Amino acid sequence: MTPASIDDAHEMHSTGCAVCDAGRNTGADGTAVAERLLSRRALLGGAAGAAAAIPLLSAAPAAAAPAPRGDRTLVLEPSWVLTYEKGDLQLRSDHSVVVQDGRIAAITAGRLRGHQNRIEMPGQLLIPGMISAHTHVALGSSTRGLIESGRSFAIPGVRSMDLDDDDLDALTAYNLAEILRAGCTTQVEQSLDLRHAQSYVRVARRWGVRGYPAPMLPNFARVVTLRARTTDQELFDSVPAQLKEIEAALRWGRTVNGAEGGRIRPQMAPQGPETATPETLDAIFRAARQLGNGIHTHLATGAPESATVARLWGKAPVKWIEDHGFYDVPLIGAHLGGWDVTGDAPFLAGKKNFTYAHCPSGAGAGAGSAGQPFIEALAAGINTAVALDSHSNDMIENAKLAVLYGRLRHSLISATSPVPVRRPTVWDMIKSVTVNPANGLGRADLGRIEVGAKADLTSIDVSGFLVGAGVAGPEPLNNLLYANGLHVRNVMTEGRLQIRDGRLVVDDERRVVARGGAVVRKLWARLRAEGWFTPTPR
Repeated sequence: MTPASIDDAHEMHSTGCAVCDAGRNTGADGTAVAERLLSRRALLGGAAGAAAAIPLLSAAPAAAAPAPRGDRTLVLEPSWVLTYEKGDLQLRSDHSVVVQDGRIAAITAGRLRGHQNRIEMPGQLLIPGMISAHTHVALGSSTRGLIESGRSFAIPGVRSMDLDDDDLDALTAYNLAEILRAGCTTQVEQSLDLRHAQSYVRVARRWGVRGYPAPMLPNFARVVTLRARTTDQELFDSVPAQLKEIEAALRWGRTVNGAEGGRIRPQMAPQGPETATPETLDAIFRAARQLGNGIHTHLATGAPESATVARLWGKAPVKWIEDHGFYDVPLIGAHLGGWDVTGDAPFLAGKKNFTYAHCPSGAGAGAGSAGQPFIEALAAGINTAVALDSHSNDMIENAKLAVLYGRLRHSLISATSPVPVRRPTVWDMIKSVTVNPANGLGRADLGRIEVGAKADLTSIDVSGFLVGAGVAGPEPLNNLLYANGLHVRNVMTEGRLQIRDGRLVVDDERRVVARGGAVVRKLWARLRAEGWFTPTPR
């Protein structure tokens, strides 16, 4: 969700091991070494933090190694695995991934012997669970299909804040189920208000989802009012109320910080510099320091927002927030459509705690988010992520759009751009939804498949109708350019399966759909009575 559209309406245990060629470091009997290193004892040692003793091996293909035992052990057998080796992503074909006690315990070439729990994944690519660096989870389904021709999502968003807890949880669950279904296991969530954030956490805890939640500060209804203000005094007068919201967010954040074994890690989430003052930014920074999980904000969303900030405070937003400590903690900034590309690109490239969240479907399909500076950020060396924002909950679709829009922009502006631009590759695409946002969160145990990392994993069909050729191809990342979330087959967070064979298994899927749909019908009935459903262009 972009503020510009509102205005229109008014513990890592990493080893660093690499996959080796058959026989490397195994002597004459590679299989025997694999059997020893993949024993239950070795695997348990790895899960406890001694993973350095478990190298990734390519066992001899003629004699598969035995799978480890253990009640909480699962063997995954995809056609392709996107591994993390020596600080970078690599594609490995026909490797097995062993999950034990919520972590990746081993990766080995070939298939493992035995009758242990396993999931065969022929024709599928196994990647790390995707991370969306910017979401507003409960805003998606009630607006999708209604805003693409010019209606604003501001009023539907505000009306969703009036839902009771049961209806709000049903709306949250529907959207979070979609996000999981499309392979996204971690959300950096800026909820519309504190009640929305509480709803997100209730559902995330029930389903084992990993999240970095926070309420929007100020809340969405106040944002709409402030963006429609006729004088700056209205912003200044809102400061006491904003400070109370910040304190309430901090109090709540303390109650859930580290919940569910660390899967829930609340942040502080100012809506954006354009609705802030020096006093509120300072309060947000102090609160973020206390929670220890960083800050998440819209940043330089568009030229009008940047002009407002510069007029009020003497600096454009990217550099103004530096005066209030924001770059001293992990900081995710979404959009950057109104940045000063020649000055802000090198400035942000030098901020090691900063991650840019590009949202290709931002304010809805075709709403103009294609113009966000994804290719400029890549070329500048800024840590860059792709995110859902709202309306589209399909992480694969957004990652694909980032590449396709980026290549189009590159062809249009590369000869005249005042700064370097990079034509995005499929490797840029996959990094932007895995390792890059993980690094931005300071999580060396997420966004990668390596021994010791959290078993947050997603498998995607890259061989079937409309995406493949009936068999897994030699370059499966390219197949993702033809995929969408419905090609996701299996999803797990910390070893817990949430999607199995394309179905939600942590709840009654049909009930989630029915209850979510019933709530949206209520919202639509209210909007219809208020005259929100204006005719759209033909």
